Order: sequence, then structure tokens, then C-alpha cells
Amino acid sequence: MSFLISDAYANAAPAAAAGPSATGQIVMLLGFVVIFYFLLWRPQAKRQKEMRALVDGLQKGDEVVFAGGLLGRITKLEGDYAVVELTDSVEVKIQKAAVLASLPKGTLKSL
Repeated sequence: MSFLISDAYANAAPAAAAGPSATGQIVMLLGFVVIFYFLLWRPQAKRQKEMRALVDGLQKGDEVVFAGGLLGRITKLEGDYAVVELTDSVEVKIQKAAVLASLPKGTLKSL
């Protein structure tokens, strides 16, 4: 039946390709760990450290921005919570962790 198509025969089985060496794999894995450390772990740890310092440094009278974009002045600290005065007659209780930034004194008056 091979009238129009000639038969093809393989001379020999190809040699199995050798995979990378064990030391090469370990070096590659260590390289990924180092890259992961410098791109993810280290910056995240730095942000957490700054946030913890901000929350621990809150005091009565500080002007802050908290989650939701509201601005106010801290009137009282109660454990993990702070009472923030938004206006002369409006006070809200927030978690300290919701504070995003501490503002310079007098910022609220200038707005």
C-alpha cells in the first residue's frame, strides 16, 4: 500500500534528555526565595511596622484620617478604640487600626 508514500524508519531511539542537575535546581529555588523576600515579605513587614508605630503613637488631640476618608481629632483613647470628634457635636468611636494617617496640628482648621 505504500504506492504513493514511502515508508519511514527510525534508525535508533533518541537518547533521553538529561534534566537539570540537583545543584542547579537548588540554586534556582534559592533565587526564587531571595526574589520573593525582597519583593513581597520585606516591604510588607516594613509597612506593618510603620502602621504599628502609628497606632501605638496615637494620643489625645491628634488629628487623624481614618478608613472611609473622614478626618477628625482624637478626644479619648479606650484600649483598641479611639473616640474621634468629627465636628463640635459629632463624635464617633473607631478602632485604632482604622487610622490611616496622622495629620499635622491645625490641618482641620485650614480645611
